[in-house]
Amino acid sequence: MNLSEIETFLMIVKTKNITKTAENLFLSQPTVSHRLKSLEDELEVKLITRKKGYKQIELTAQGEEFIPIAERWVSIWQEMQRLKDSQEKLNLTVACTDTLNSAILFDLYRDMLDEEEMIMNLHIKTHYSYEVYGLLENHDIDLGFVYHHLHFKNIVAEPVLKEKMYLIQADETRLRKPVIHTDELDLGREIYVSWEANYQIWHDQWVSRGERPRIQVDTFELLFHLLSKEQMWAIAPVSVVERIRSLRPVYVSELGNQIQPPERITYKIKHKFPNEATLKAVQVFEDRLDGYLRQKGWDSAGQ
Repeated sequence: MNLSEIETFLMIVKTKNITKTAENLFLSQPTVSHRLKSLEDELEVKLITRKKGYKQIELTAQGEEFIPIAERWVSIWQEMQRLKDSQEKLNLTVACTDTLNSAILFDLYRDMLDEEEMIMNLHIKTHYSYEVYGLLENHDIDLGFVYHHLHFKNIVAEPVLKEKMYLIQADETRLRKPVIHTDELDLGREIYVSWEANYQIWHDQWVSRGERPRIQVDTFELLFHLLSKEQMWAIAPVSVVERIRSLRPVYVSELGNQIQPPERITYKIKHKFPNEATLKAVQVFEDRLDGYLRQKGWDSAGQ
């Protein structure tokens, strides 16, 4: 008994027809009949009957009884394959905010994919910071990266990156200076992103002064596309600025405000009681991340 014979039998159960089974499995009819006979010979029972003059087949009583056995057989085989794969490769589930995945970790993911032999199966999720904490708390992910340091009993947060904020404008801007004060900008043309709580406080006090931004977005993609419109501008951390600049021409300046916006801090979060099966995968990813951030030259946040 082998997988191909079991799968052929289950397809016959589904189609009730040898010809359709052969078509669905891209086999010849003799091959389908041979597999079925081989299975019946090994089980020493008749699984189907064919009535003369009818194209459809009928299952015998033993055939009906064998259906759940065949389904369990396939399920066990799939579990065996997953077990084999887990021995050969590491498995890791990572969750991050949208801009973290799109701007900071994008190149790291791509570098890992470009390796001749990728040693890790990587599941990447995108969520808001508070959602990432919840996923980690429930062991639905193995590692998280967020902008907000929230206090969860079973979660450890470690700052891994601090980023300076810059002014980024559409390339067609008429205000082309290396240093620009936000008072010189048209607030109606701002694309506002609430990078984190401290930045939002700074922005409310020193930029919008209590006025509601005309447009606010929460994804990298929206920020990227809206910045293509003439005279639009945004304040963003260096990783986002560099990512956008690699994709289209933009004009970047330092902020001339006396009170500078707070640097954006990225936190790596892990569970205090991690799954033993993922410890090696987490360590491998953390090592790769450390080297990647050093290569990028962004400020580390060791505190």
